[in-house]
Parts: sequence; structure tokens; C-alpha cells
Amino acid sequence: MAKVIPLHGATAARGAAIGRSRREQSESRHPSAMPPPAVITPPEPVTESSAVDAVRNALAEQIVNTAEFVRRRLSGDYHVDDFGYDPHFAENVWLPILRPLFDKWFRVEVSGLENIPSTGGALVVANHAGVLPIDGLMTSVAVHDHHPAHRPLRMLAADLAFEMPLVGGVARKAGHTLACHPDAVRLLQDGEVAAVFPEGFKGIGKPFSERYKLQRFGRGGFVSAAMRTGAPIIPCSIVGSEEIYPKIGELGTLARLLGMPYFPVTPLFPHFGPLGLVPLPSKWYIEFGKPIVTDTYDAAAADDPMELFEVTDHVRETIQQTLYRLLAKRRNVFLG
Repeated sequence: MAKVIPLHGATAARGAAIGRSRREQSESRHPSAMPPPAVITPPEPVTESSAVDAVRNALAEQIVNTAEFVRRRLSGDYHVDDFGYDPHFAENVWLPILRPLFDKWFRVEVSGLENIPSTGGALVVANHAGVLPIDGLMTSVAVHDHHPAHRPLRMLAADLAFEMPLVGGVARKAGHTLACHPDAVRLLQDGEVAAVFPEGFKGIGKPFSERYKLQRFGRGGFVSAAMRTGAPIIPCSIVGSEEIYPKIGELGTLARLLGMPYFPVTPLFPHFGPLGLVPLPSKWYIEFGKPIVTDTYDAAAADDPMELFEVTDHVRETIQQTLYRLLAKRRNVFLG
């Protein structure tokens, strides 16, 4: 006789097994059995109080720096050299005034600073343009702020700059002196980086139609100074300065009355008065070329007109060709 196995017993057994399996899965999924989630800390929002604190701290630092500057000036705790150069004034007053023009207005890009030696004398020779000698000021910022040794650039300027009230005193304090042979030789012998703009007023006063065409470089006085001291000559090419005040004419009679080499007429000056004195925000490039050595010449070369002419012409041609190369790369006067 066949043994009958009740079906509900097997069903109950299977149900119990399934129940145990579901309980085990449920327990494995229970939060208490799972690892704790990683805690992500959100960044602290910038609150109004933190912004106010930053402004307050910056203001406090500025007040401290100003007080320290005034203290040193009143106590005489600063040095002035024989030329009138006052590094404390230059670094705390003069250069901070020029930096916004350099960084924000002209957006100057500098290259070739490695060609200026970190120590010893060197003579930077640059093209000159722009109606006002702002190119010299921007070159001084480039060397001081961007050269690894932060060397001051001692410019050799025309007599007119030192005859003008206030301008002459500031120029002396900023480290500049007369563009004469004795001063140039002394600066180079003292191991300074000097700068000369051989085109002079012919360069900064030329019409806009002749932009980036170098004028005559004189009779080679700067080459003679370099040869006498053995200082290398560093050709410097500046693009951008020609467009800050496009000179379209001049008032000769007024210039003679004022004792000026020229009185410029630009699209904005004198028609717009003081507003016309604001330079146009052209994009600038300053490139320092490879040094031209002078310590291989004998002492007599410094007085030889042919030797001086040959080196002067070499420096001029180097700057001119570099200007052409930089201009070929530039796509827009104001955007670069």
C-alpha cells in the first residue's frame, strides 16, 4: 500500500526556508548592519562678515605700512646715493604708482630678462616713442619687478626732465640721471643697470606715420661708455608705446614759447583738454635681446669713430629687426 505524504507539510517546509532566507537578506540590508556613510562637509559659505574682515585686515595692513613709511622718512632711516636715488621712495611710492599702468592698462608682456646679468654693470639700449616717455617708466617696472634679482633700472634722461619743477626731483629719487657720458660711465662702473634711449626727442616726437621706424642713434656715446667699463649692451625692443598718443601734428609756435621740443596734436589732445592726456590702452611687448659684449675691445676703441659707428649700427639694426618681428606677431593694437 502506497504511503501518502501530505502536500501541506512540504509547502510549510519550503515556506519556512524562504522565510529564513528573506529574514537573512533583510538583516543584511538593515541600516544597523551596513557601514556608516561617508560624511561630506560642505564648504563654508563666504559670509558678509568674512568679507568685511578681509577688507578690515587689508586696511589695517595698509595703515601699518603707511605708518612705517612715514616713520622711516621722519627719522631719516633711508639711504640716498650720490645721484639722488632713494630706493625707499622708489619702492614704496613711485613703483606702486606705475604698476597699475604696467599690469592693467598696458598689460605688458616681458621676455628676455635672462639676458640682463644678475650682478655687475649693463647698459640697456631701447627704442623711444609715444610723445611722453612712458616707455622708459614701463621698462623700469619690467626690470625691477620681473627680473630674478629685482634690479633697479637707472635711466639716462634728457636735461629737460630735470629742469621741470617736481618732475626733476621725482626723477632723481627714482634713480635716474642726466644722459651724459660721465654719469653713464660712473653708473656702469658702480655695477648698475643703466638705460639709454638714443633716439631722444626725435623718437618720442616723431609723427604717427613713422611709427616703429627708428630714428638716428646719435654718434655712439652710449657705446663708448659701455666700452670704457666693459659692460654688455642689452638691446631692448618696445612695441605698444607708439599708439598711446598718436601724433598727427604739432604746434611749433606754442612749443617755442613754452621752451619745449614740440607741442603735440593727437586725436584727443588738445581738443579734449586734460582728458586727452589719458594714454590709449594699447597692448605692450618688451623684449630684451642677447647681450652685445664690449669687454673684448681695447681701450682705444672707445675713441675710434669707426668702431663706435659699427657697434651703434649693429645695436640699432638688432632693435629694428626685433620690432618688425614683434609687430608681425601682433594681431591687434589693443588686444595683442
